[in-house]
Amino acid sequence: MSILKKSLLGFVVLLMLSCNKKNEEVNTQLANDLINETSPYLLQHAYNPVDWKAWNNKSLELAKSQNKLIIVSIGYSACHWCHVMEEESFQNDSIAKLMNDNFVSIKVDREERPDVDKIYLNAVELMNGSGGWPLNCITLPDGRPVFGGTYFTKRQWAKILKDMSELYKNNPQRVVEYATNLTEGIKNSELITFNTTQEEFTTDFLSSNLDNWKTQLDTVYGGIDKEPKFPLPSHLNFLLRYSFQTENDALKQYVMNSLEKMANGGIYDQLDGGFSRYSVDKKWHIPHFEKMLYDNSQLVSLYAKAYQLTKNEYFKTVVTETLNFIDKELSNTKGAYFSSLDADSKTKEGEKEEGAFYVWTKDELKQVLGEDFALFSSYYNINSIGRWEKDKYVLYKTNTDEEFCTSNTIEISNLKQKIVAWKSKLSDARNTRDKPNTDDKILTSWNALMLKAHTDAYKVFGDESYLEKAIANAEFIKENQLTSNGSLYRNYKNGKSSINGFLEDYTQVISAYISLYQVTLNEDWLNSSKQLTDYCLNNFFDQESGMFFFNAKSENNLITNKIETIDNAIPSSNSVMADNLYKLSHYYSEENYANIAKQMLNNMVANIKKSPSSFSNWLNLYLNFSNPYYEVAISGKDAHAKLNEFNAYYLPNILVTGSTKESSIPILKNRYNEDDTYIYVCVNGTCRLPVNSVERAIVQLLK
Repeated sequence: MSILKKSLLGFVVLLMLSCNKKNEEVNTQLANDLINETSPYLLQHAYNPVDWKAWNNKSLELAKSQNKLIIVSIGYSACHWCHVMEEESFQNDSIAKLMNDNFVSIKVDREERPDVDKIYLNAVELMNGSGGWPLNCITLPDGRPVFGGTYFTKRQWAKILKDMSELYKNNPQRVVEYATNLTEGIKNSELITFNTTQEEFTTDFLSSNLDNWKTQLDTVYGGIDKEPKFPLPSHLNFLLRYSFQTENDALKQYVMNSLEKMANGGIYDQLDGGFSRYSVDKKWHIPHFEKMLYDNSQLVSLYAKAYQLTKNEYFKTVVTETLNFIDKELSNTKGAYFSSLDADSKTKEGEKEEGAFYVWTKDELKQVLGEDFALFSSYYNINSIGRWEKDKYVLYKTNTDEEFCTSNTIEISNLKQKIVAWKSKLSDARNTRDKPNTDDKILTSWNALMLKAHTDAYKVFGDESYLEKAIANAEFIKENQLTSNGSLYRNYKNGKSSINGFLEDYTQVISAYISLYQVTLNEDWLNSSKQLTDYCLNNFFDQESGMFFFNAKSENNLITNKIETIDNAIPSSNSVMADNLYKLSHYYSEENYANIAKQMLNNMVANIKKSPSSFSNWLNLYLNFSNPYYEVAISGKDAHAKLNEFNAYYLPNILVTGSTKESSIPILKNRYNEDDTYIYVCVNGTCRLPVNSVERAIVQLLK
């Protein structure tokens, strides 16, 4: 190469590098403060023309110093309508100017900051009677809300911005008065007071409140009788246990029908497993397509328990496929799990569309399946029943395999082979499409739910890989999210732990570690759960109400510190804490734990009477107090083998403990025998004669 050519080439390279550097500078200048965040949801808004801030003290102080109203806009990465509002409004220059000139705009990832979300969701519910996401709330400079709603069109949002900024400019006192009253309403809503009456926990209370709950049940399609329809695994978990302990066959059948209908529906990914967040219809057919870790982990636990009771192979298939989906799409290399998959992905034309990855046209199915299309279309309702919109179909089963075989004159073994082949072909075809985005932040409480899912699956199916994944997840939390002073972080992303943990994080980790102890008999996990519990008592417990705050008492940048008690998509942090305290009181003979748990449940009795379905996990604890609850202690060299025998049975009213050596845990003290392995069945520390076979112990439990 000549010297001239080399010089020209060098000049071109320098020019390109210079241009790239300038482009980077321009991009950096275009970005708002969210460019410094790690949340995928916040980063999605980093290049909006809106001058977004993150939720922190600096942003809140800025609003006060400039005396500007705050826009608190809350959503999450997998939220379809959040994307729509961003595209219509937050990417629009004229809307951005209105926001930037008159407001301090703060974007919040509700999954990172559930504390902020709970307050402003509560505000919107008080104002409008309902809430959802995207959640958009306008507040005073000190954070007290004055206006709120969910999704707004561009025209609606522009009018709201103009009206609110003019009102605050011309009549600020009126705005302040409204905010004062609304904030008082937020503080008083869901208020829990210390119940000084010592309630008696009775079976009659449960049966009368279940009669009220039953009026809400959809006995045809399962779940709650309304649209949209959410799986609500906490509800079904309680009803499964209650139906078993009271021998209520009708209620048991309702739960089984709910589980089968969900697994048959479009809410369940018929090809690769895993559940979407909810269905828009009563039949579980058309989902809102995002897939959340917290739903899938709890549903794994639920279906595993249902299999444990019924030995229904379909439930085992659902567990296996869902765990495979989580491994494939939501797991990282360090033993932890990502948060969600988006509802939206790109079509062939490059347009973002809800459900694009999951839906099919008839032509696509015919091309992939060939001569099998006719049978497939009958099995998955590629017809008027399964049609969605734009002549697209969401796979949807309406018959059991046995029913289908009878009506189509096909052997069950032949059908099963075809199903495997269909799923393989369609999965391969689907994987050539643009995939939904993954929200790859790792949340402590959701990972704890996943940890418990693996322990529940291992307990029932004995698959060692499930136990290995549970232990790896537990170690990840211990090594990355637990600090030297005993506190937990909420979030992990890009190798960095951040955000102080909320009560939800502590309670779910405590629960998961107890569950891990119950399958490994490794006392380190039980001791860790006790240490975290003591940390919560020191930092979250409210002596006045006898309940636990959602934020640590040292946190002070919120207008109120909520006490979460309603069991929703995830059981409330207080109900999980009460359950943890109840169990740990048995393990460690801690009377204080037992007293707090009982008082917490006592505080909730009036609320349960008003709306039993809103307190399903509290009712699970109520069963422990009102019905027989047993401690099962297994001590001796064969403790693990006998524990595995126990796990073949659905026994929701037992607390398992065990050791292959002498143990210092009070419930196991002085029970070790070198020559034999004994099983002690006890109630509140009073034990029946020890036995050395699981069968005889089961007889003692069922007496």
